[in-house]
Amino acid sequence: MFRDPRFFLAFRQHAVPLLRTYPFIRIWQAGCSTGEEVYSLAILLQEEGLYDRSRIYATDMNELVLRKARSGIFPIDVMKTYTANYCASGGTGALSDYYTAAYDHVVLRQSLRDHVVFAQHNLATDGAFNEFNVILCRNVMIYFTAPLQERVHDLFARSFATFGLLGIGSHESLPGRVGDEYEALVPGEKLFRRAH
Repeated sequence: MFRDPRFFLAFRQHAVPLLRTYPFIRIWQAGCSTGEEVYSLAILLQEEGLYDRSRIYATDMNELVLRKARSGIFPIDVMKTYTANYCASGGTGALSDYYTAAYDHVVLRQSLRDHVVFAQHNLATDGAFNEFNVILCRNVMIYFTAPLQERVHDLFARSFATFGLLGIGSHESLPGRVGDEYEALVPGEKLFRRAH
């Protein structure tokens, strides 16, 4: 959880003030895998007072990883790393407030799932399904060919609300013409705002 804490700190400091101006916030976590980033975002939004007026759509093509994500159960031995990440990302409380330890696992609070919709979606073949203020697709497209990356960015373009925010992985970049459609929200971070 909170992998790449600098990204989450930038999101907290620069994206959250923009999101406060919206009456309702739709976020698409594309390629959510087993859900660590979904829950990180839910915690961040809860701490910033935005969770109750947010809906996070967490999608992945793999039903098995979605099932794990829905469970909110993670190995206890990773929580030390997750706690350090949480603190470095600007967390305002204690990460342990958000889970219960049970034997060798932790179970995240049910409230962190209350505003999350987990659903199967294939970025390579499926279409747009809503309009989003934020799309996070981090460390997914590094595995895609250049044509598939372009297809996914076109899908995102059709899915954005005006001036939507895009977050990508620290080792990813916006290809060619796609980069012209965005402006960096935070210099040096992979957090962008659509230019129109």
